[in-house]
Amino acid sequence: MMEQEESGIRGSALSSASGRVAVIIPTFNAARHWAALSAGIRAQSLEADQVIVIDSSSSDGTADLARRDSFTVIEISPRDFNHGGTRQMGADFAERADIVIYLTQDAVLFGTDAFANLVRAFEDAEIGAAYGRQLPREKANAIEAHARHFNYPATSRLRSWETRRTLGFKSIFFSNAFGAYRRSALMSVGGFSPDVIFGEDTLVVARMHRAGWKTAYVADAVAKHSHAYSLAEEFRRYFDIGVLHARESWLVEQFGSASGEGRRFVVSEMGHLAKNAPHQLPSALMRTLAKYLGYKIGRRENGIAPRLKSHLGLNRQYWSR
Repeated sequence: MMEQEESGIRGSALSSASGRVAVIIPTFNAARHWAALSAGIRAQSLEADQVIVIDSSSSDGTADLARRDSFTVIEISPRDFNHGGTRQMGADFAERADIVIYLTQDAVLFGTDAFANLVRAFEDAEIGAAYGRQLPREKANAIEAHARHFNYPATSRLRSWETRRTLGFKSIFFSNAFGAYRRSALMSVGGFSPDVIFGEDTLVVARMHRAGWKTAYVADAVAKHSHAYSLAEEFRRYFDIGVLHARESWLVEQFGSASGEGRRFVVSEMGHLAKNAPHQLPSALMRTLAKYLGYKIGRRENGIAPRLKSHLGLNRQYWSR
C-alpha cells in the first residue's frame, strides 16, 4: 500500500470490483516491443476491462498484433498524432471507464500487481491521477539508469496544490509512460490539451492541482522504461520542453522554475558517475549543456521561423500543423 505522506486523506469506494479500468496505448511500429508489452498486460492480477490501442498507421503489423490479442484498435494517420489529442481520443472512447491507465509501447510492466497497486491509489477520493515507478531497462548505461533512479525513488508520495510551496515544479511531475487518471477528474479539468508539443501530463496535473485534486506517485506499481538519448535528442527534447514552458507560461509562474530541480539532478548525476562510471562524466557534461541550450532556445521560440523549429525539436510533426 502506498505510504501517505499528507494528512486529511478521505477514503472512497473505488476497487477493481466497482470501477472499470481501461488501458490506452498510443503505438507506432511497435512490433519489436509487442511480446513484452502484451505479456505484461496479460499477466496482471487486475484485468483491464478494455485495452485500447491507438495506432498511427504502423507499417510493421502492430495493429494486427493488437487485434490478435483481442485489443480494441483505433487507427489514425501519423499526421494526426499529438501527445495530448491522441490520448484524449482514448479517454473519450473509454467512456464507460472509471480509471484510464496510459502506457507507452516500450514500457514493460514489472510483476503481476503493477495495475492493482496503481489503481489502489484511487481508493482515496481526492486522488485525480497516479503514476508508477519506472526502472531502467536492461542494459541501460549509468547515465540512463541514474535518471530513472533520481526521478522515480523507492518511496511513494502524494502531491497537491499546497506541495508546490516545498517541491516547486517537481510537484507536477508525472509520466504517461505508466500513469493512470480518474476519468471524471480528467474530464473535469478539460482533459488533455488537443494540440501540445510535449508534457500533456504535466499540463493536466497542474490543472488538477489548481482544481483541488491530489496526485500520487506509487512506488510499488512498477514498469521498466528508459531511453538512451543521443546528444542531439537531448537538445531536441529540451527544446520541446522550452516551447511548452513558453506557450504555457502559467506553469512556471504558478509552480516555479524547474532550474532548482535541474541543478539538484546535475549534482546527483555527477556524484553517481564519479563513483560508478567516471568515464561517462564528459558525456554527461555535454548532455547537460545540450539540455540547457535546447531549453533556452525553446523558451525563445517566438523569434524562430517555423521551418527551423521543426529541425530543432523532437516532435517535428507538431510544426507541420
